[in-house]
Amino acid sequence: MAEDFTKPGFVISVAAELADMHPQTLRQYDRLGLVTPSRASGRARRYSELDIQKLRQIQELSEEGVSLEGIKRIIQLENQVEALQSRVTELSEELANQVQALQSRVTELSEELEGERQARRERDMVFTAGSGGGVMRVARGSHRSPRKVSQALMLYRPAKPGDAQEQDGQHTGASENRRRGRRCTGTRS
Repeated sequence: MAEDFTKPGFVISVAAELADMHPQTLRQYDRLGLVTPSRASGRARRYSELDIQKLRQIQELSEEGVSLEGIKRIIQLENQVEALQSRVTELSEELANQVQALQSRVTELSEELEGERQARRERDMVFTAGSGGGVMRVARGSHRSPRKVSQALMLYRPAKPGDAQEQDGQHTGASENRRRGRRCTGTRS
């Protein structure tokens, strides 16, 4: 069990002995507000371990030549520093909690946004025919990769009904020229 250093338990005579001071000095420090002990019934002063530590600190400062007003100011400043450190700790914890809450919210929003994006992608899908005749889903605005196309050029001219010789595999000069795309003048060579 942890010992409570703020629990008042020492009467003035015991506290004076522990702090190596005269009981009258402790009463004077109480009047000046340097150490404020608890009061039991009948207005008897009760000192805690923390009060005795303060009394020892006051004695050290006094032996170093610091006046009682200087000691009082030092104690006030130490109390302010302690209060400010406590406040900084509170604010740091509060800030850490807020940062954690914000990070959680950012994660939630990121997941929600990704879900919306996925839903939009699914809504924006269109269907197209694949090269094999099957149906494919593609995103709206996207293009299928182009098919590899041969760079060879092929001309096709259907045979005319009067070109019976070409159909038999015999080529005349005029029909050959016609096949090659040249005009015939009507003379044969």
